Amino acid sequence: MLFNLIYRSLRQHALSTVVTAASIALASGLLLTVWVVKTQSQSVFSATNSGFDAVLGARGSKLQLVLNAIFHLEASPGNITAQDYEQIRRHPAVKAAIPIAVGDNFQGWRIVGTIEALFNDVEYSPGKKYAVQAGGAVFKTGTREALVGAYAAKKLGWKVGSTFSPYHGIAFNPEDQHEEVYTVVGVLEPTNTPVDRVIWIPMAGVQTMSGHAAQAANDVSAVLIQLRAATAGMMLDMAINKQGNKLTFAFPIGTIVAELFNKIGWFDKVLTLLAWLVAVVAAGSVLVSIYNSMSSRQRDIAILRALGAKRRTVFGAVVGEAAFIGVFGALAGFGVFVALAIFVANLIQAQTGVVLEPLKWNPVFWWGPSTFVGLCVLGGLVPAFKAYRVPVAETIAPVS
Repeated sequence: MLFNLIYRSLRQHALSTVVTAASIALASGLLLTVWVVKTQSQSVFSATNSGFDAVLGARGSKLQLVLNAIFHLEASPGNITAQDYEQIRRHPAVKAAIPIAVGDNFQGWRIVGTIEALFNDVEYSPGKKYAVQAGGAVFKTGTREALVGAYAAKKLGWKVGSTFSPYHGIAFNPEDQHEEVYTVVGVLEPTNTPVDRVIWIPMAGVQTMSGHAAQAANDVSAVLIQLRAATAGMMLDMAINKQGNKLTFAFPIGTIVAELFNKIGWFDKVLTLLAWLVAVVAAGSVLVSIYNSMSSRQRDIAILRALGAKRRTVFGAVVGEAAFIGVFGALAGFGVFVALAIFVANLIQAQTGVVLEPLKWNPVFWWGPSTFVGLCVLGGLVPAFKAYRVPVAETIAPVS
């Protein structure tokens, strides 16, 4: 009997049910998206270091240095000399030192100069080395060859044998094209890291590109460093950052990236608060929708009571109606979440190369919808009490 009452009421007020459930779905989908993207981004970005422990660069912001050298975002804080690179490379605490040179692009895609060892010797994550797709190879030092990240190659439509001429600067300007022509000799297998968005060429290619300052021909933009021990990082941090005034030693990378999320944490909080406000409004709409229908439903409720329906049955039917709206909205919210999360994940990959897995299990998948259903049930209590107190005799008595 209880479920029949709920079904009939929902069908009778189908339009208000759908509208209210839609508002619940929007709020639920927004909350799930904000929470999942926030937690996954913090985790994935903080763990992204391309296999390196630290970055050495010009004096300036550690965060800017990491964003530029590891994530290939932002502008370079400046160059360091070949002597600085050699000094850190020969340091007994340094296991490996890979130089990079930046300053060119192709239609907005970053071109980075480096050495072959980056792709031949370095593990970009534990147990994973860079691999070149079948038919390709790593560029050779001293040539005009290029190795292209998987995502960049896909978007540009490049394959082995494709040719291009770089453009000066990190921002694309069609009037700043260099005269050199490079040939793609390989495409990297996907790594789901910022490396996938980069066009890689030999170090000297960037350093001696036409139009670049001759005095900077031996300079490097940054040095990616692997340390022999974590304690070495603290030692170098003390020697370079606190006792020197020429270079910046960014260590540890994960902690520095976390600073970025601390700076934009207010934005996550605003979006989360917005989702909860929408949820509260939606729960209020459940209350208003059902409460306003009580006047037209009082006689039906009184007749049901006269036919033997108990007060708790009527009370349960109204609460159950509110709960069903909440459940329906929360389930539909997963559809909203999937659409929003995939869009945001694709946007993040396009801008950073970092791949999120928004559909991977997250605790918010159970407590988020459960909270929304609970809010709807709370919203249904007021009209349920009104239904509980409907006087039978007065309501069904004929009007004279």
